[in-house]
Amino acid sequence: MTVELLGGRGEQLWPWPGRVFAVGPSHTFEDLASAINDAFARWDRSHLSMFILPGGRVVTDAQTGAEIAGSIGGPVTEPVDIESSEVARLLGPGAEFQFTFDLGDDWTHRCVIGKEKVDPVEVLGTAPTKPLPYWGWGDIPDQYGRRWADDDGQSRAPRRPSRPHPMLVHAWPAREQVVDPSELRAAVATADAPRFLAAVRGHEVDDLLQQVGAGIPTALQQRRREAEPVALSVIDRLTRRGGPGDEVLAEDLLACLHGESLTGRVLPVDLEMLSAALEGDPGVSTGGYIDLRTGEVYDESSTDPMMVGEDVAVDVETEPDRWLRFDRTGARDGWRDMAAFAERQQDVALRERLQRAIEGKGAFRRFRDLVHHEGLADPWDAFVADRRLGRAREFLADAGIRVG
Repeated sequence: MTVELLGGRGEQLWPWPGRVFAVGPSHTFEDLASAINDAFARWDRSHLSMFILPGGRVVTDAQTGAEIAGSIGGPVTEPVDIESSEVARLLGPGAEFQFTFDLGDDWTHRCVIGKEKVDPVEVLGTAPTKPLPYWGWGDIPDQYGRRWADDDGQSRAPRRPSRPHPMLVHAWPAREQVVDPSELRAAVATADAPRFLAAVRGHEVDDLLQQVGAGIPTALQQRRREAEPVALSVIDRLTRRGGPGDEVLAEDLLACLHGESLTGRVLPVDLEMLSAALEGDPGVSTGGYIDLRTGEVYDESSTDPMMVGEDVAVDVETEPDRWLRFDRTGARDGWRDMAAFAERQQDVALRERLQRAIEGKGAFRRFRDLVHHEGLADPWDAFVADRRLGRAREFLADAGIRVG
């Protein structure tokens, strides 16, 4: 049986949404009404249902049927009890009839019985005890026209979220919980392996892999059994992500996991400080130095006695081999970060807005404003900070230095 919804609440629908039902010989009109209301998403069933058959016979509940039979207007008809009458006894192949749900809003359906019977086991795989929809098409309107839970018919629709629900991007359950960067940094800085593992496990880490990687060596030293799966997962993620410095960090973590020495000169360089010096404002400074004995990072202003004082100025000329000079990078890496962040957005409309924002002059300002407007400031900050750390790590590796 094909059932199409023609309209309701004073509106005509087109194209008509429809469903195809398998209806058995013992199924009543009450069974059919319930199946139709299920298939067309009626959640408030405290309304009357009525079928009008060819010839005008009315099928409804006993009380409503009696009222119709005793009314002055309308055709003279004998009502049929909806609860006990079987569809197959009153209608045959090819019959067309009407079903109306809610006699106030008049959700009107056109019902047509197929000309050929179907074998339910062959079509459905079972013989259903009630009428069962097994095919369909079209959008089903809400029975009260509500578009969201608190729709009062006058308020504006709530703004669409800037990011898809975690269930839509295979991040459910719990995987949508992003690592708290401040908690992660604190755990790494205090060399607290239990705190580090608690901050990482059960959370989304893909935007913070460089920072997570910094805590792996300590975790392996203190809690190797618990830390090994985390280390392997981070190494695999770094390899798949392939961002700036990811290959270098993956190699270092793999060596640490195997108890091997890191390749090259090992220094305890503060990557956050180095990344800030490498990619800071070029109008303030043009570069700096790394102490190859201690790993400390100095802005070039630290070498000028006029700016920092004779007592604290760093002398890089007396021992030139002790210092590694670096120059500040340009804006190209920053633009690539914005492009990469835009590309990773699942929402097509949001991705296109971000991509348009970075076109032409003023790209950085437009992008920053749009990120804040869309509520993406925290994800963006975490994303770009991790890429800067990776570039700092990569710069050191190119100079033969690994971060200890």
